[in-house]
Amino acid sequence: MNDLVVFTGFGRVLLEALLALLPLLVFFFVFQYLYLDLPRDYVLKILKGIAISFLGLALFLQGVHVGFMPVGREMGIILGGAPHRWILIPLGFVLGFVATYAEPAVRVLSSQVEHVSGGYLRKRVIIYTLSLGVAFFVALGMVRILLGIPFYYIIIPGYLLVLILLKFSNPDFVAVAFDSGGVATGPMTVTFIMSMAVGVATVIEGRSAIADGFGLIALVALAPIVAVMILGMLYGKKEEEVE
Repeated sequence: MNDLVVFTGFGRVLLEALLALLPLLVFFFVFQYLYLDLPRDYVLKILKGIAISFLGLALFLQGVHVGFMPVGREMGIILGGAPHRWILIPLGFVLGFVATYAEPAVRVLSSQVEHVSGGYLRKRVIIYTLSLGVAFFVALGMVRILLGIPFYYIIIPGYLLVLILLKFSNPDFVAVAFDSGGVATGPMTVTFIMSMAVGVATVIEGRSAIADGFGLIALVALAPIVAVMILGMLYGKKEEEVE
């Protein structure tokens, strides 16, 4: 019976996955009927792919709910109550890097960028750039929680930096940078990193789980924008040197 605990609430997760994919399925059938007229075998392959995606998404989200979120929260509570809390800073860096590196959406974006740019921007370069950017900002978020720094002291200068980088970064990187901010805040990062931050803020005296625990995901969304724009500046300087 204990083995079935992992499927607690799985019905709700199945419904969430269905609601996420249903609009895509409806649009497909509408366009198939009105415009596409794809062969029957091709339609069956698409439906099989959607079914596999539905099952995979549901199982992944269930794993997040029963695994990543509780583990992240417990880690935050234990480390937040430890005598050497400074370890949260390097640990936040490592976890931010690993969570972003494992994020499926990051890999999809990186593959698309490499394909569209004709190999000019390598998939590996984009992945490591995003992972390092998020790692730095997660570590910065841990510093904020430990020292009680107000959130707007970091987020406002961060976006002012983005506005400055807009002027100096390679224009080809700007759109990629802002899309990167969205894909980095996927289920891996949000569930694990946010849960840990809330756990840390819960046990540190004088900190609020709401005021201090949340806000880290906003920093994670900002991190890839800054990192990719800096990458654009480096590519721009490299091109100038070649010329």
